[in-house]
Amino acid sequence: MLGGEYRHGIDPKNRVFIPSKLRDELGQTFVLVKDLREKCLKIYSQEEWDRYIAPIKNQERRLAERVLRFLNSSMAQVTPDSQGRILIPKDLVQYAEIERDVVVVGCYDYAEIWAEESYNKLKETENVEEMIRELESFGL
Repeated sequence: MLGGEYRHGIDPKNRVFIPSKLRDELGQTFVLVKDLREKCLKIYSQEEWDRYIAPIKNQERRLAERVLRFLNSSMAQVTPDSQGRILIPKDLVQYAEIERDVVVVGCYDYAEIWAEESYNKLKETENVEEMIRELESFGL
Protein backbone atom coordinates (compact mmCIF):
# COMPACT_ATOMS: atom_id res chain seq x y z
CA MET A 1 0.00 0.00 0.00
CA LEU A 2 1.40 3.37 -1.06
CA GLY A 3 0.92 6.29 1.31
CA GLY A 4 2.46 9.48 2.59
CA GLU A 5 3.35 12.90 1.27
CA TYR A 6 6.99 13.62 0.42
CA ARG A 7 8.48 16.94 -0.68
CA HIS A 8 11.61 17.01 -2.81
CA GLY A 9 13.29 19.06 -5.48
CA ILE A 10 13.81 18.18 -9.11
CA ASP A 11 17.42 18.49 -10.22
CA PRO A 12 18.63 20.10 -13.48
CA LYS A 13 18.60 16.68 -15.19
CA ASN A 14 14.90 16.18 -14.28
CA ARG A 15 15.62 13.56 -11.64
CA VAL A 16 13.31 13.20 -8.63
CA PHE A 17 13.87 11.16 -5.49
CA ILE A 18 11.24 8.48 -4.85
CA PRO A 19 11.12 7.48 -1.17
CA SER A 20 12.18 3.93 -0.37
CA LYS A 21 8.77 3.13 1.16
CA LEU A 22 7.20 3.76 -2.23
CA ARG A 23 9.98 2.10 -4.25
CA ASP A 24 9.59 -1.06 -2.17
CA GLU A 25 5.92 -1.29 -3.21
CA LEU A 26 6.39 -0.19 -6.83
CA GLY A 27 9.17 -2.65 -7.66
CA GLN A 28 12.45 -2.20 -9.51
CA THR A 29 10.92 -0.66 -12.63
CA PHE A 30 7.65 1.17 -12.73
CA VAL A 31 5.37 3.11 -15.08
CA LEU A 32 5.17 6.91 -15.15
CA VAL A 33 2.23 8.52 -17.02
CA LYS A 34 0.19 11.70 -17.33
CA ASP A 35 -2.90 11.91 -15.16
CA LEU A 36 -6.13 12.15 -17.16
CA ARG A 37 -7.88 14.54 -14.76
CA GLU A 38 -5.16 16.68 -13.14
CA LYS A 39 -1.87 18.28 -14.16
CA CYS A 40 0.21 15.71 -12.34
CA LEU A 41 1.96 12.43 -13.08
CA LYS A 42 0.99 8.99 -11.84
CA ILE A 43 3.34 6.18 -10.92
CA TYR A 44 2.20 2.56 -11.13
CA SER A 45 3.88 -0.76 -10.57
CA GLN A 46 3.74 -2.79 -13.76
CA GLU A 47 1.07 -5.01 -12.21
CA GLU A 48 -1.13 -2.06 -11.19
CA TRP A 49 -0.63 -0.41 -14.59
CA ASP A 50 -1.91 -3.55 -16.32
CA ARG A 51 -4.89 -3.58 -13.93
CA TYR A 52 -5.60 0.13 -14.60
CA ILE A 53 -5.47 -0.31 -18.40
CA ALA A 54 -7.63 -3.47 -18.54
CA PRO A 55 -11.07 -1.80 -18.27
CA ILE A 56 -10.04 0.95 -20.69
CA LYS A 57 -9.27 -1.63 -23.35
CA ASN A 58 -12.83 -2.98 -22.98
CA GLN A 59 -14.47 0.36 -23.83
CA GLU A 60 -15.84 1.43 -27.21
CA ARG A 61 -12.93 1.26 -29.64
CA ARG A 62 -12.70 4.98 -30.51
CA LEU A 63 -12.65 6.03 -26.84
CA ALA A 64 -10.21 3.29 -25.87
CA GLU A 65 -7.83 4.25 -28.67
CA ARG A 66 -7.91 7.93 -27.70
CA VAL A 67 -7.27 7.25 -24.03
CA LEU A 68 -4.57 4.67 -24.68
CA ARG A 69 -2.86 7.03 -27.13
CA PHE A 70 -2.94 9.86 -24.59
CA LEU A 71 -1.57 7.70 -21.79
CA ASN A 72 0.96 5.63 -23.70
CA SER A 73 2.36 8.25 -26.06
CA SER A 74 4.45 9.74 -23.28
CA MET A 75 4.46 6.82 -20.83
CA ALA A 76 7.89 6.03 -19.41
CA GLN A 77 9.13 2.92 -17.71
CA VAL A 78 11.56 4.18 -15.09
CA THR A 79 14.10 2.50 -12.86
CA PRO A 80 15.46 4.35 -9.83
CA ASP A 81 19.21 4.93 -9.78
CA SER A 82 21.40 3.96 -6.81
CA GLN A 83 20.28 7.11 -4.98
CA GLY A 84 16.55 6.37 -5.46
CA ARG A 85 16.00 8.99 -8.18
CA ILE A 86 14.03 8.55 -11.37
CA LEU A 87 14.51 10.50 -14.56
CA ILE A 88 11.30 12.21 -15.66
CA PRO A 89 11.17 12.79 -19.42
CA LYS A 90 11.00 16.45 -20.44
CA ASP A 91 7.49 16.20 -21.93
CA LEU A 92 6.14 14.81 -18.65
CA VAL A 93 7.90 17.56 -16.66
CA GLN A 94 6.25 20.12 -18.92
CA TYR A 95 2.83 18.45 -18.71
CA ALA A 96 2.87 18.53 -14.90
CA GLU A 97 4.27 22.09 -14.94
CA ILE A 98 7.15 21.05 -12.69
CA GLU A 99 9.77 23.74 -12.29
CA ARG A 100 11.63 23.24 -9.03
CA ASP A 101 9.93 21.47 -6.14
CA VAL A 102 7.68 18.43 -6.25
CA VAL A 103 5.37 16.56 -3.94
CA VAL A 104 5.20 12.79 -4.23
CA VAL A 105 1.95 11.42 -2.80
CA GLY A 106 1.15 7.78 -2.15
CA CYS A 107 -2.45 6.98 -3.19
CA TYR A 108 -2.94 3.36 -2.11
CA ASP A 109 -2.14 1.44 -5.34
CA TYR A 110 -0.38 4.25 -7.24
CA ALA A 111 1.53 7.43 -6.44
CA GLU A 112 1.38 10.93 -7.84
CA ILE A 113 4.05 13.51 -8.62
CA TRP A 114 2.89 17.11 -8.44
CA ALA A 115 4.54 20.46 -8.96
CA GLU A 116 4.57 21.74 -5.38
CA GLU A 117 2.68 24.92 -6.28
CA SER A 118 -0.09 22.96 -8.04
CA TYR A 119 -0.38 20.52 -5.15
CA ASN A 120 -0.60 23.32 -2.59
CA LYS A 121 -3.38 24.99 -4.60
CA LEU A 122 -5.25 21.68 -4.81
CA LYS A 123 -5.06 21.21 -1.04
CA GLU A 124 -6.27 24.77 -0.44
CA THR A 125 -9.34 24.25 -2.62
CA GLU A 126 -10.26 20.71 -1.54
CA ASN A 127 -13.62 20.66 0.16
CA VAL A 128 -13.53 17.80 2.64
CA GLU A 129 -17.18 18.22 3.65
CA GLU A 130 -18.27 17.90 0.00
CA MET A 131 -16.10 14.80 -0.39
CA ILE A 132 -17.71 13.26 2.69
CA ARG A 133 -21.22 14.02 1.37
CA GLU A 134 -20.38 12.35 -1.95
CA LEU A 135 -19.02 9.26 -0.18
CA GLU A 136 -22.09 9.10 2.04
CA SER A 137 -24.35 9.31 -1.00
CA PHE A 138 -22.72 6.03 -2.11
CA GLY A 139 -23.32 4.48 1.29
CA LEU A 140 -19.69 4.76 2.37
